[in-house]
Amino acid sequence: MKYKMLVLDMDDTLLNDDHEVSIENKEMLAKAIELGVHVILASGRPTPAMLAYAKELNLHNSYMISYNGAVISDLKEDKIIFEQTLTQEQIHELYDYSIKSKIHIITYVDGEIVSETDSEYIEIERKITGLVHNKVLDFKAAVQSSAVKCILLAQPSYLKDVEIDLKKAMPHLSVSMSKPFFLEVAQNGIDKGASIKLLAEKLNILQSEIIAVGNAGNDLTMIEYAGLGVWVDNVTPELRHKGDVIVASNNNHGVAEVVRRFILN
Repeated sequence: MKYKMLVLDMDDTLLNDDHEVSIENKEMLAKAIELGVHVILASGRPTPAMLAYAKELNLHNSYMISYNGAVISDLKEDKIIFEQTLTQEQIHELYDYSIKSKIHIITYVDGEIVSETDSEYIEIERKITGLVHNKVLDFKAAVQSSAVKCILLAQPSYLKDVEIDLKKAMPHLSVSMSKPFFLEVAQNGIDKGASIKLLAEKLNILQSEIIAVGNAGNDLTMIEYAGLGVWVDNVTPELRHKGDVIVASNNNHGVAEVVRRFILN
């Protein structure tokens, strides 16, 4: 099988625990690009928090999936080719749910993280994305328009229960876990798998010609959609059986192993 598209989750998959692309991963991805493979970054991160990595990997002629599938960008043309947002009403509904459930909530307004609260988990998002955290007195007053997604944040064992409850309470929204303390919420039908399908159709690439690599719940839709769904070894334990292949961990150049085994051979 000749694969034509390689879709990569970033945090805890392509990136090591220091949020860096290893030399081994970088070298192998360069070889894949030389062969004409479309290398696509697909992350829950906001678009601005992905651009430096796309530049580092010389993906200037490629596409990028951000906000967990809510946005697809054409890097060559420097434009958004797909965007689907939560409505203001849905975001306010999620805020009410967060108050009832005693958990934190963030969204993104004008390129900033917006919340009413401080949290160690919000601080992690700030560090990962490099975005300013705008702590406001009134979340609803600060969010007066649509936004691409919200994240609910809490201690991992409790957030698992919240995930189950939220999926029942709001079946009209797309809900998935990106980290044990990040519960991502997007518009109905929005996920990485759906955006990969849309992009593949645009590029005339068959489902069977796609490899997707991830590690967490928000990667599951793309792992299931791709012709070859690959987990890195540090995958969330309950997902291990839901992929086709498991490679080395994010700290041991799992992405390089994927390229070596399934693209170069």
